Amino acid sequence: MSIDMGKPSTAGRAPGVEEPPDTGVGTPAAGDRHRLTALQGLAALSLDAMASVAYGPESIVLVLAAAGAYGMGFTLPVTLAIAALLAVLVASYRQVIAAFPDGGGSYAVAKRHLGRRTSLVAAASLILDYVLNVAVSVTAGVAALTSAFPELYGERVWICLGILVLVTAVNLRGVVESAKAFLVPTAVFVGSILAMVVVGLFRDGPVSTASAAGHASALGEGATTVGALLLLKAFAAGCSALTGVEAVANAVPSFRAPAARRAQRTEVALGALLGVMLIGLSVLIGRFHLQPVEGVTVLAQLADASFGHNLAFYVVQFATMVLLALAANTSFGGLPVLMSLLARDNHLPHVFALKADRQVHRHGVLALAAVSAALLVFSGGDTNTLVPLFAIGVFVGFTICQVGMVRHWYGERPRGWRARAALNGFGALLTGVSAVVVTATKFTEGAWLIVVALPLLVLGFEKIHRAYTEIGERLELGRVPQPPQRSRSVVVVPVSGLSRLTCQALTAARSLGDEVLAVTVTHPAPEDRRTAEALKRDWELWKPGVELIEVSSETRSLGRPLSTYVRKLAQTHPDAQVTVLIPETEPAHLWQRLLQNQRGSVVAHAVRRDTDAVICRLRFRITTDAR
Repeated sequence: MSIDMGKPSTAGRAPGVEEPPDTGVGTPAAGDRHRLTALQGLAALSLDAMASVAYGPESIVLVLAAAGAYGMGFTLPVTLAIAALLAVLVASYRQVIAAFPDGGGSYAVAKRHLGRRTSLVAAASLILDYVLNVAVSVTAGVAALTSAFPELYGERVWICLGILVLVTAVNLRGVVESAKAFLVPTAVFVGSILAMVVVGLFRDGPVSTASAAGHASALGEGATTVGALLLLKAFAAGCSALTGVEAVANAVPSFRAPAARRAQRTEVALGALLGVMLIGLSVLIGRFHLQPVEGVTVLAQLADASFGHNLAFYVVQFATMVLLALAANTSFGGLPVLMSLLARDNHLPHVFALKADRQVHRHGVLALAAVSAALLVFSGGDTNTLVPLFAIGVFVGFTICQVGMVRHWYGERPRGWRARAALNGFGALLTGVSAVVVTATKFTEGAWLIVVALPLLVLGFEKIHRAYTEIGERLELGRVPQPPQRSRSVVVVPVSGLSRLTCQALTAARSLGDEVLAVTVTHPAPEDRRTAEALKRDWELWKPGVELIEVSSETRSLGRPLSTYVRKLAQTHPDAQVTVLIPETEPAHLWQRLLQNQRGSVVAHAVRRDTDAVICRLRFRITTDAR
């Protein structure tokens, strides 16, 4: 078992996980060029939030449409309330970034101020949100593509998987590489949306309604009042536009030094751009008296009304399609960092805490890609199957983070702490209510899966933590061990014939152990007996000074007879360290390894499974110039 538990944990760091040292005086660290600037952070970590303007306002409109034209008049007030909540969240996450520069967002806040169990709930909610964000973003982007090219509809699952592979490959090269790749699409999308808002404000009426022509209206009729419950549902539905706001706080370590300051700038820029776009689109909805129709997005109607049905209209649609598909990159930027923190706290396997040369948590990236691919296949590439599950997790995370910051201000009590605590408390109330409303209204549409998955994830974290705790207790981590002592060593070498490999194996074994035993497994079949007798005769002629022991087996298995012999040897030599040295050849070419019989792997697996013996695998490299 290869669990790295080499030294006691310090400062919450998982045992055996080391950070690369900070190098250089007066110059950036060696890995700093693989970290994000503020602008690159906006491109790498804001795609989820930016893309949400494509469906956030539409979610509000579709709920208010039930109350007819009268209800549509509340689009701007509801959007302003969401923008106010956005401002609260941005202010809160700026403080989170300053207080928790190691990243983790709501998980880090809850861990310090609300206890370990609550922090695990926050982490589980964020993991669910990030995974679902990948699936929803990719399927939404592909839906826009198949709407323009209906002949591709039957291939949407393969297109989704292709986009997922592309985004994964870019992120495996580093978060900076993904930021560079997605900077232009982000700029085009934001620029086109802002241009659409500015142009639309100078229009007295819609330039074109061609996109909505011939489509059935989704507007309700006959309503003259709007109840509080409807407004609450519209607010909760529109809050889907806030998903992704937390990504910057989760990935602070991905920024260049000073990381916290750059992350704060990115958070503010994200909040400002998102707020302006949401409010601007809502103003245009009221200005053009837009009505939701089936089969055409609200954003498409607004582009039609502002620019007309021309090239600019298609630029907006294409930019929206690309950004929706690439919004999955936010998850690839934030989730691997969160998983690394969970791994350091022994709640996930330690492999997720390892970094590659380009500051990439590759195992986290690959795990996210694998789970997302399974979701895409399960949903058949259908966005509507996944949307009911989306945003619930992030609301839970928002609420926990806000409550934790209230505790933070109460404990620290800096100047003005009461106002800050009140702001965070109000935000916690709003996001908590939103989480309850969205879960209740979407429960039968699939939200029950989140209700089940959330506690299951927390239980999984707890089980992993208990396993690491038990391993640490057995290894006596944190204690000074007894001085090492030398014990007698017995080395067992499996052999099947005489060769140069056998000679090197016995030479290595004699240098390792006090006693060396060569063991060969024999079978009762006549041809096998002849082979065994020939080996015995050759061994006696060779006289290597090592005893050859025959282990008889009724079956043709190799691993179990050897492991049984090693187990009995350990029992007869209780004070000796038994080592099994397995000689293997390593061909010069990779394809030649397919020609090997894998006997060494079979023996190693059986000995590891059935005994406590040390396993050594001696590799004899066969080079092209070997003589």
